[in-house]
Amino acid sequence: MAETGADRRWPRQVYGVGSEPDPRFSFANERTFLAWVRTALGFVAAGVALAAVGRLGAGLDVEARVAALLLVLAGMVSGVGALARWIRNERALRLDEPLPSSALLLVVTGIVVLAAAVALVVVTFA
Repeated sequence: MAETGADRRWPRQVYGVGSEPDPRFSFANERTFLAWVRTALGFVAAGVALAAVGRLGAGLDVEARVAALLLVLAGMVSGVGALARWIRNERALRLDEPLPSSALLLVVTGIVVLAAAVALVVVTFA
C-alpha cells in the first residue's frame, strides 16, 4: 500500500501522530523556530566577533574568551532548543493539547546575563 503525504514527512515523531492542525498555527510555529535560529546565529556571530576583538586588545584575553564562549554557548543552546521546542509545539498542535512550556527562555537568559556580567567586569576594571 502506498504511503500518504503525511506518512512520508519527517520527523515521524511529529507527523506520525494526531491530525493536521490549522496551517496558520503550523506556520506560526515555524516562524517562531526561525526566529530562534536567527537569534542563535546572532549569538554565535557576536561570540566570534568578541573573540576576534579580544585578540586585538591587550589584557582582555581571558575575559573576552569567557564572554565569547558564553555567547557561542547561548547560540548553541538556542539552536538546539529551537528544534526541540518546534517539535514539542507541533506535536501538541497535532494532538490538540495545550502548548508545553519551555525552559529555553530561562537558560538562554541566564547565559546572556553571565556574558553581560563578564562584559561589565571588563568595562569597569579594564
